[in-house]
Amino acid sequence: MCRFLAYLGEPIFLSDLVCAPRHSLIHQSMHADEGKTATNGDGFGLGWYGEREEPGLYREIRPAWSDENLRSLCAQVRSRLFFAHVRASTGTSTTRANCHPFSHGRQLFMHNGQVGDYLRIKRRIEALIPDSLYAHRQGTGDTEALFLAALADGLAEAPAPALSRTLGRVLGMMREAGIRAPLRFAAAHSDGETLTCFRWSSDAHPPTLYWREGCGGVMVVSEPVDERGAGWQPIPPNHVLVARRGEAVTLRPFAVTASSFSEEKEAKRLFEFGGALGPVRA
Repeated sequence: MCRFLAYLGEPIFLSDLVCAPRHSLIHQSMHADEGKTATNGDGFGLGWYGEREEPGLYREIRPAWSDENLRSLCAQVRSRLFFAHVRASTGTSTTRANCHPFSHGRQLFMHNGQVGDYLRIKRRIEALIPDSLYAHRQGTGDTEALFLAALADGLAEAPAPALSRTLGRVLGMMREAGIRAPLRFAAAHSDGETLTCFRWSSDAHPPTLYWREGCGGVMVVSEPVDERGAGWQPIPPNHVLVARRGEAVTLRPFAVTASSFSEEKEAKRLFEFGGALGPVRA
């Protein structure tokens, strides 16, 4: 599985977290300790908020450890809110369009996990994406599909309820298709002001996710970038973390209930032909 980190706080150089620490994300691209695979060499990506409304993106298919441009960019870019991700493909092709993070307007999203037997229900998941958003679909992976489907469910307005609905629909599809493999989901989302991070799974093995507050900011990581005793706390399974500048970090339960795919097809039909109905609501 992939490894990622997210930061919100006082502006820092990306290299302070992505490159410099002993167990930095670049090091994790070669030697991850807690992932399903030790090597995460199927591309990488950065997303950061700067002077403009929309985040900047840099994504590449080369392994993070072998891209000199990554180190140079991280040494020059300072940001108050940024994402970084190293990818281990779960079956889809290694292309730039499949590298995380993904953006739409001010929304930024990245993911580590799996949709069990994704290719069996790929077309059904994509049916959750309305035409207005499907035009932005560039890759073939599950993360981008979940992101666009969640945007249709109201991700920009209320991230936790939107992703609960989206994951519930996907889980329902998996069950109706007889898929026994789990749906596992660790993800980070931001609109440039709030950082929302999720750790959830349909089984008892959610992907790892830790957080730490200090040195002017909040960090969320797949695995600690330095000593594990240095204040890192695991996000509890089936919880969501919400961080905003100047406010205390909150952790609260995050629940997903499987919904019927046949019912969702009708909801999607009403969405697409209802004009001003707005985002699909469960």
